[in-house]
Amino acid sequence: MPGFLKELEKKLDGFAMEGSNPEFRLYLTSDPSGAIPIGLLERCIKLTNEPPEGLKANMKRAFAFFNKEEFDEKEAKIKCILFALCYFHSVMLERRKFGPKGWNMRYAFSMGDLRDSSIILNNYMETGASSGKIPWDDLKYLFGEIMYGGHIVDGWDRVMCKALLDNLMTDELTNDEKELFPFLPADGKISFKSPPLNQSYDKYAEYIETDTPAETPLAFGMHPNAEIDFRTMQCMTLFKLLQEIQPRDAGSGGGGGGSMQEKVQEFMVRVNDEASLDTNKLNIEDIVGRINDDQRGPYQNSFLQECEVMNVLIKVIVSSLRDVELAFKGELTMTANMETLMEAIFFNTVPATWAKFAFPSSRGLGSWLDNCKQRLE
Repeated sequence: MPGFLKELEKKLDGFAMEGSNPEFRLYLTSDPSGAIPIGLLERCIKLTNEPPEGLKANMKRAFAFFNKEEFDEKEAKIKCILFALCYFHSVMLERRKFGPKGWNMRYAFSMGDLRDSSIILNNYMETGASSGKIPWDDLKYLFGEIMYGGHIVDGWDRVMCKALLDNLMTDELTNDEKELFPFLPADGKISFKSPPLNQSYDKYAEYIETDTPAETPLAFGMHPNAEIDFRTMQCMTLFKLLQEIQPRDAGSGGGGGGSMQEKVQEFMVRVNDEASLDTNKLNIEDIVGRINDDQRGPYQNSFLQECEVMNVLIKVIVSSLRDVELAFKGELTMTANMETLMEAIFFNTVPATWAKFAFPSSRGLGSWLDNCKQRLE
């Protein structure tokens, strides 16, 4: 409720002026959001609840969700299925960090899914206790299609969820120590089996602490090489964050030599002198005039369209830089869009307003400008 938060900030200012009760406290909870007013954040004591990382940490958190006394009273079969559910819940959460390799879309799996699955399990086992047979097909459908599957909208992700449950929810789980990992290397060095039947709550917790193997993509049914891309992205995010939190001076004075304004002005000189974008716009009317109607085909039309795209991009670059230059001189008021543009130039990334009209590219800003000039030529 971003609009309400602004009203809330004004109400708090009013309470402060009136001299509110010293025992008064206001608790706010939210997912990460950029819409919370700065003034509200500055007067808050901020607490964050970071999700655990890794199979072991997720399993410890999932298993700690269950009440010790209630768990110890359950049947041996229910205990081992609950342990498998904790493993399944951890896999569903941890596959998200691998991006599209883990899930085609990012799903909001939560402890509520685990809680509801455990309730369903208890109900089914109580109603089917007389027969002694575990309704695996019913449980897999409820877990994979309704509770966790209720979040999943991609067909292939649903297939993956079903495959993980097919591997876990079998009679082997209640008969003997079953291998939980979907795929294992031939050398047999990595393994994670379900604990022995009818253990106490403390024994299960100890098993998670001592017997959970080292972190590996094999735990999630993935090839070990899947970790390479994840770790690469993790490093890139870390270094980008370190770059963003470095102190920087947005002003033009001082002897720092590397202020944001100086960097932007250097880039402006490069655009105007080296790239000469503004003076090299394509004269589309002249080009069209030199193409006969009988010569005009798909290639010619595509070429003309690319010329128009390039002219639009040049216009956006030049006009936005000109506005920033006027703001430096005090002739225009500096806006949030201008500051965002300056930050992108400072960090050597292509501004989003330019990328919207530009060709797809993953280059840095300097290389991108050179490539833009080459395309223009």
